[in-house]
Amino acid sequence: MKILFISDRLNTDGRSYQRKCTFEELGYTVITYPAVPVEDVRKKPLFIDRVLWKLGFQRDLTHLNQQLPILAQQHQPDIIWIEKGNTVAPATLRRLKQRLPHSKLVSFSEDDMFARHNRCWFYTWGLKEYNIVFTTKSYNCQPNELPSLGAKKVVFIDKSYDAQTHYPRILSTKEQQDLGGDVGFIGSYEKERAESLLFLAKNGIKVRIWGTGHWQTLQGQSESLLIENKPLYGENYLKGLAAFKINLCFLRKANRDLQTDRTMEIPACGGFMLAERTEEHLRLFEEDKEAVYFSSESELLEKVRYYLSHETERQAIASAARVRCINSGYSHHERLKQMLAYL
Repeated sequence: MKILFISDRLNTDGRSYQRKCTFEELGYTVITYPAVPVEDVRKKPLFIDRVLWKLGFQRDLTHLNQQLPILAQQHQPDIIWIEKGNTVAPATLRRLKQRLPHSKLVSFSEDDMFARHNRCWFYTWGLKEYNIVFTTKSYNCQPNELPSLGAKKVVFIDKSYDAQTHYPRILSTKEQQDLGGDVGFIGSYEKERAESLLFLAKNGIKVRIWGTGHWQTLQGQSESLLIENKPLYGENYLKGLAAFKINLCFLRKANRDLQTDRTMEIPACGGFMLAERTEEHLRLFEEDKEAVYFSSESELLEKVRYYLSHETERQAIASAARVRCINSGYSHHERLKQMLAYL
C-alpha cells in the first residue's frame, strides 16, 4: 500500500519525519513532499510571511498545490496523509478527490487547530474535504470546535513517542555537566513557565533552561537560574532529557494543552517527569508511581525538593514510566496502527 505524505516539518529530527519512517517500518511505501522547504523549518518567518499570516494566509513556497495532484496521479496512493495542511488549497483537495476517489484523504495535526493562531483560511475552508481528521487535542472533537468548521469525522489520538529515537541514553560525566543539572526545562518561552521557573530559583532550586523565545528576560534575576538561551535539537535534546534529575513538563496555554510531546518523550527516554496535573496526564501515567504532578507553584516546589533528595524513588518512577510507555502502546507504531484502523 502507498501513502502520499505531506508535512510542513520534514526535518529529519522532527516528529513528522518520525511518523513517515514509522509508516515505512509498518510496510507502507511512502512518498513525501514538503509543504514548507525543509531548510526553512526553523527559520524565523520573513516580514511578508508574518503579514500574510495575520491576514489568514501562508505562502506555498514548495509549489505544493501544483505538485500534489501530479504526485497523486503518478503514484496512485491508497492514503493521502496531510499534516497540518495550511498551504493546501481547498481546490487542490477537491481535485484529488475527483481524480482518486479510492484514496483516503487524511488530516493530522498535533496542534490546537481550532485556535486561530494555528490555522489559516485554506485549512479552515478545506476541512470539509477530508475523509477523517485526527487530532491530539481532545476538545477539538467537540461539536463546537473542528466539526463546526466543516470537519465530517474528527478522532482524538493521544500523543506518542518514537521507539527508534526516544530511549534512555548513557551519558559521560562531561555530557551530564554540559547539558543537565538538578531541574531542567527544554522548550520555548511562555510567561507562566517563566514565572514558575523563577519561583523555583528564588527558593534556592538550581534550574537550567534550554530553549528559544524571551528567556533572556530572566537573566540575572536569580543566581540559581541558568539561562542557555538556545534550543537543544537532535541527539543533544535526547541527552538533555537524560541529564536532568528532574524534567519539568509544562503545557502550552496558547494551545490549551492537556498533554504534550514531552509527556511521552521524557518517560520514553528514561527521564523523571514532573508535569502539570491534568486528567489526560493522570490517565496516561499513574501519579507518584509513573510520573509526578503539580497544580500550583507551592506544590511544584514541594515535589522538587522531595524528589531531589529521594533518588531511589525518583529512579523507580522514571523506570516505571518507561515500562508504561512500552506496555501501553504509546509508540508511533501503535498510534499509527490505531489511526489506520479507522480508515
